[in-house]
Amino acid sequence: MPTESPGGFASLGLLPALQVAASSLGFDHPTPIQTLAIPPVLSGRDLIGAAQTGSGKTAAFALPLLQRLQQPAAAPGGRVRALVMVPTRELAAQVAEVLRRLALALPWKTRVVLVAGGVSANPQRLALRGGADVVVATPGRLLDLTGSNALRLDRLETLVLDEADRLLDLGFADELQALLALMPPSRQQLLFSATFPPALDALMASLLHAPVRVEAPATPAQEPRILQRAMAVDEGRRTALLRHLLQTAGWERTLVFVATQYATEHVAWKLYKSGVFATPFHGGLSQGARRKVLQEFRDGQWDVVVTTDLAARGLDIAGLDAVVNYDLPRSPVDYVHRIGRTGRAGAEGTAVTLVTPADGAHWQLIQKRQSLSLPLEQIEGFAPESLPDASAPMASMAPPGTGGIKGKRPSKKDKLRAAAAMAAAALPDPQAG
Repeated sequence: MPTESPGGFASLGLLPALQVAASSLGFDHPTPIQTLAIPPVLSGRDLIGAAQTGSGKTAAFALPLLQRLQQPAAAPGGRVRALVMVPTRELAAQVAEVLRRLALALPWKTRVVLVAGGVSANPQRLALRGGADVVVATPGRLLDLTGSNALRLDRLETLVLDEADRLLDLGFADELQALLALMPPSRQQLLFSATFPPALDALMASLLHAPVRVEAPATPAQEPRILQRAMAVDEGRRTALLRHLLQTAGWERTLVFVATQYATEHVAWKLYKSGVFATPFHGGLSQGARRKVLQEFRDGQWDVVVTTDLAARGLDIAGLDAVVNYDLPRSPVDYVHRIGRTGRAGAEGTAVTLVTPADGAHWQLIQKRQSLSLPLEQIEGFAPESLPDASAPMASMAPPGTGGIKGKRPSKKDKLRAAAAMAAAALPDPQAG
């Protein structure tokens, strides 16, 4: 292995094999979160790690975790040595893939098992026979498998909560508490996320033992370059404005966030009818369908994916030009995670939020919590009949979209393929909204 410069992975205490493994993932030098997190994790400390999306958080816990598991190959009798819990199936698959790629470089065998819903549990039960070094799991399926004795957590050495703020909120509270009750009290615990709202401080204090708390600043190469814009529009004109932006901005790959599963289908259908190659993505789709949509989106077969907050966390989609908040996120924290899907690893991106007259107060709250002060633009031809917040000063009217490079249009074969897919979904043909 080449001699490493001061401050590299060797200085953090990583074994040579894991230094090579880190390089195989493109980390020639540790990122700030890796520099701050790896030494205390290696020493066995509990840790709270905060860093922006795209900063290398997964490797920050995966590298030291694998090093601490270098002794016995697997826990006996269906037991698990390390558990990484995540809120979504898609993120679980990504994290498991990183761990498996890193483990390939190790001189000792490391069993990494993915446990997530949406597919049959039987192959996962088979994979867990004889135990596992690392299980990457979503809470629901993990609870099902522990309930059927497919795996045991009573000898767990390390628990990692990735996107920890989401796992600690009320949506996962019951499942998480049930799983924690199955674990030994002496375990090491690592919490990672881009955001940790102050409301979680008391809960984290009760969960962790003398944790190290690290917050990594962005490096110049990782500093997000996201142009954030807010546009006033009447609720019934949002789809038309979205279509206008897609046609004039030159975005080739766009993620559109809406509030409900129905809205993903409704908006995607209306976009497709108008000639935009769009598809829905939400938790009601089968796991195979979700995996297929994401892969096709990454491959450039879809121009637009209309999604719920299912896609707001952890997903890494290279070359994502823009994020559009068609509906406002429910919490200011979700705004950070949504727009973090673009502008990753130093790339440029755009985040547009559509603000209806009824959204004024909530949009002001999001801006206050995120220290934003975005001018509320009025796009020519789409100005609302009333302003979202009559008491707030409005920016001067934004210039209308001019020219730009139009996004690529689907081929005839693509149109036929998409039309067949939409017809199979038996969607109604909405006339308004």
